[in-house]
Amino acid sequence: MGSIFAINTLARDDLKVLIPYDAPAYPNMIRLADNENPFDFPVEVKNKIFQTIVPQDFNRYPDTNAFKLREKLSSYTGVAPENIMVGNGSDELILTVMLAFGAGAAFAVATPTFSMYGIHGRIALSRELKVPRLEDFSLDVKSLIRAAAKPEVKIVVICNPNSPTGNAAPLDVIEEILVNTNAVVVVDEAYGEFGGETGAPLLKNYPNLVILRTFSKALSMAGMRVGYLLARGPVMTELLKTKPPYNVNSFSQAAARAVLDNMPLFQERVKRILAEREHLFSALAGLPGIEVFPTETNFILFRTVLPSKMVYDGLLERGVLIRYLDDPALSRCLRVTVGTERENGVFLKALGDILKT
Repeated sequence: MGSIFAINTLARDDLKVLIPYDAPAYPNMIRLADNENPFDFPVEVKNKIFQTIVPQDFNRYPDTNAFKLREKLSSYTGVAPENIMVGNGSDELILTVMLAFGAGAAFAVATPTFSMYGIHGRIALSRELKVPRLEDFSLDVKSLIRAAAKPEVKIVVICNPNSPTGNAAPLDVIEEILVNTNAVVVVDEAYGEFGGETGAPLLKNYPNLVILRTFSKALSMAGMRVGYLLARGPVMTELLKTKPPYNVNSFSQAAARAVLDNMPLFQERVKRILAEREHLFSALAGLPGIEVFPTETNFILFRTVLPSKMVYDGLLERGVLIRYLDDPALSRCLRVTVGTERENGVFLKALGDILKT
């Protein structure tokens, strides 16, 4: 008689309590939870993508190094192609960094922040060392430098602008951290097109700097999964060892190239989102029982007098999905993506009704 299969005897002990990331689908909802660009992808750009696709893009593997895309990204960022890596979304690049430098070690991260750093770090067998931000959500620079000085810390993570708080750190603060650590400093600029200062100019002086960016937010490509990182030669050499081959499909590479060829279209949409952000911010600040936090992104963090779960559920009942934040550091806080004028209006009306009730 054969042995009985028991998955618990095979699964990693350190992952048994890890809850997989989940993003439930809510059909017919106004989606203001994931910081996507609310405007449909431009039809004219979509047509150009299809014009560039050839039959071999389906039956042959994609360019594993995304050479043509890296050339265009070089023109966009001012960074040489050999210092650019393209990934299947920023998530894959985060895991690539963790596997290259964090396995068996530790990483320091300014929290609260993007939750996937903790998840990917754990998967890569890296221990997370949380460094709480100050009361106004700015970086606690001294504490971050002290954490980075620990010999087991190989990576320091700073999201700038930060999610879910929306604030950005000045470039001199980032540089102060770079000066005072030998660890790899990851600066995640996923929302960089909306605000804050890019750390790209610091790359020439700091070989331990890694910058992450994405096409998912400002550039309307959340469904295509394209991210990229900027890094100097020695760091890039190590990252290439853990990057999967053929990781970005041919269609996504073509789409990203088309977006870069039509940047004025997307920059105009960013301007529209920023204008809507100001209107939404002012309207939220005018609601009784709401505290709004400054933002340099395409989303707004706000605190309510009511329990945040009550507000979240009330909005769901009214057809609006925003981000519920289950974090003790963000008591009674919620995050809303800036949508279209109509979407923002529906959200404000629903929130106002909940507060009155």
